Amino acid sequence: MTDTLELSHWIGGEKVSGAIAGESLNPSDTRDVVARTPKGGAAEVDQAVAAARAAFPGWSDASPEVRFDVLDKAGSLIMARAAEIGRLLSREEGKTLPEGIGETMRAARILKYFAGEALRVHGQNLASTRPGVEIQTYRQAVGVFGLITPWNFPIAIPAWKIAPAIAFGNTVVIKPAGPTPATAEALIAVLHEAGLPKGVVNMVIGDGDVGRAIVAHPGIDGISFTGSQAVGAGVAEGAVKRQARVQLEMGGKNPLIVLDDADLDRAVAVALDGSFFATGQRCTASSRLIVQDGIHDRFVAALAEKVAALRVGDALDSNTQMGPAVSESQREVSYKYIDIARETGGRIVTGGQRLNLDKPGWYVQPTLIADTAADARINNEEVFGPVASTIRVATYEEALAVANGVEFGLSAGIVTQSLKYARDFQRNAKAGMTMVNLATAGVDYHVPFGGSKKSSYGSREQGFAAVEFYTQIKTSYSAS
Repeated sequence: MTDTLELSHWIGGEKVSGAIAGESLNPSDTRDVVARTPKGGAAEVDQAVAAARAAFPGWSDASPEVRFDVLDKAGSLIMARAAEIGRLLSREEGKTLPEGIGETMRAARILKYFAGEALRVHGQNLASTRPGVEIQTYRQAVGVFGLITPWNFPIAIPAWKIAPAIAFGNTVVIKPAGPTPATAEALIAVLHEAGLPKGVVNMVIGDGDVGRAIVAHPGIDGISFTGSQAVGAGVAEGAVKRQARVQLEMGGKNPLIVLDDADLDRAVAVALDGSFFATGQRCTASSRLIVQDGIHDRFVAALAEKVAALRVGDALDSNTQMGPAVSESQREVSYKYIDIARETGGRIVTGGQRLNLDKPGWYVQPTLIADTAADARINNEEVFGPVASTIRVATYEEALAVANGVEFGLSAGIVTQSLKYARDFQRNAKAGMTMVNLATAGVDYHVPFGGSKKSSYGSREQGFAAVEFYTQIKTSYSAS
């Protein structure tokens, strides 16, 4: 075990302590308390918003080179400490150590990417329909953004929300997820070490009361939220009521189509990665495997062999291939849906049993379920765990219809050697992102991220698309 951290809020560039009211536990070994945390509320949100509003004029008017320097230096610091921060992430969230270090490096890359974007904000010169009149457009910072982040990517998602917000001159109040506050706090501390002025980024730790206070606060000009559909709907309603900008990412029930002509080894590798790595706790995970008749049985047998061989254990153990669920409640969600699938005709090919390892932790046995119906609950509701189900189809056309037949539309994949079907899938899959012969869960940080239908609402996140949400366009006319 490792020492327990004592966390504080960050308000106005200072650590602000509060009465300790919660704990962050190591899901690999629940005897290990990673951090003790204060419980913020409306009062702390008021203070954080006031600090952010006070910092906004100076930060938004500063040279973009100032913003570049802070973000670039923070990225370098995180890269230099990737092993240390990645270990904290794995200890707190349950990702394997390579996954934790990899996510930490991704956060560093995001900061460095948006450092460059701070220098690339541009407008247009346009000809007027009136002689002697010139038109220019340019982008300005919006104000104060409230950021509500999830636990499954506890440093990458805070980075991909904070970095564009501050790169374009805004200030921030962030609420990190309850299970993973220590990892988020590590990011905030590095930003301040890199020279971030006081009040530009503020963090309030707490439960749903903090999120609700951020959404309702009149001093918050925009809200970016990643989480569940149920909570996201309330965030949208609260923001729209007072005409604040809002951006929502709300998960997926992502399909992976495997056609008869697929390379079997590639199909299995793609499904294994997309469905089970990161303990299946990815909004882009491949939870529905839609498999054509001719390859179905061979695919299921080959994938089951790989799934059964996955080594589940302590996230910090170098032999572990899949860590635990982040919390007891998340573990129980996985087993609830396994039971639901079994009771509605699903066949447990491998997994589905309770795990008793040498440490008390929230472990889930990776589970593959075959013979499920497209309209079954297991294929329509997000599990967010290492559970995948297969749906047998006869044709590509049936596979596409099944893939599109849910209310989610985040990421969708196909494994095929047919250019015809690959191109048709890219055009007609009802998802914000499509993958051909790749896992649905692999995305780059420099391109837009987001879905369709009930997976996303508002502007895209990440990459060059982020400027749309975090800036507003001003059109200026002048006569000579």
